[in-house]
Amino acid sequence: MTTSSASIGFNYNPLDRRSERRDDHAFIESLRSAPSARFLVFEDDIPLLKGGSQHDAWFLASEAATFGQPLHSVFLGQESDGSGRFALGFKLGLELADLSPGTVHRRIDLRSIAMQGLVSPAVLGMLGEAKSMLDWHRRHSFCANCGSMSRATAAGWQRICDACGARHFPRVDPVVIMLGIDGERCLLGRQRQFAAGMYSALAGFVEPGETVEDAVRREVLEETRVKCAQVVYFASQPWPFPSSLMIGCFAQAIDMEIVVDTTELEDARWFSRSEVAAMLAGTHASGLSAPKPYAIAHHLLQAYVEQGSSVLRS
Repeated sequence: MTTSSASIGFNYNPLDRRSERRDDHAFIESLRSAPSARFLVFEDDIPLLKGGSQHDAWFLASEAATFGQPLHSVFLGQESDGSGRFALGFKLGLELADLSPGTVHRRIDLRSIAMQGLVSPAVLGMLGEAKSMLDWHRRHSFCANCGSMSRATAAGWQRICDACGARHFPRVDPVVIMLGIDGERCLLGRQRQFAAGMYSALAGFVEPGETVEDAVRREVLEETRVKCAQVVYFASQPWPFPSSLMIGCFAQAIDMEIVVDTTELEDARWFSRSEVAAMLAGTHASGLSAPKPYAIAHHLLQAYVEQGSSVLRS
């Protein structure tokens, strides 16, 4: 992993996923039943954490059993000591007050966990893996081929339809997120749902039959009418909301006039490097801000502040 990738939220996940052993039921069950096994617990798509000021995401098997039978279970991988790590998904409405006397359980959404730095980078990466997988199971109970019920197999990494034999695999949606650059200025936009005063890099889904570079150029053009030429890859980020892969890029802008697509954006404008530095530091004169460090957009902006247009050198 590159230095730029390692510092981005959800990117550090040290587990050995053991993809070659997922069909080995005896192996997976031996890990699950071992005393060293640990479990991430989700109520729908919200993780449960133990503790007050100290937040612990891991549950023993006996602790997880107090929640009842999970709707979904996924093998996440093995720690360096060989112990197994699993994710369990439960329905909404767990009665936490009666569970594990003396232990505080808190429902905290994953975005808040990331923003507040409540767990280590490694655990955050595992929570992201777990959330994406459990969300996929919730959304794909039925076969897309024939409409029959499907069931989980391969330690939670496949779903199979017994009616037609179709196999379904977890989906990942590629998204380009890019910073258009014109020398000492960069192009940022804001969506209506953003926090007041926050601007970020533009982003959009890659379409079928499209390269990353073409997706960058198309999305910038569609949202702002700004044309771009050279595109340079920066880093990527798994984004478990619900299951995207953010592909961070820089793009050389070749015209400057902005025409905002108001169906996509509330506003877009050029920002100087000094403005962006102030936004990252929280000292912008107009109170404008940028995404927090857990988001890849923050790191795109930070790299531009530190390196200027040299980020376009491939």
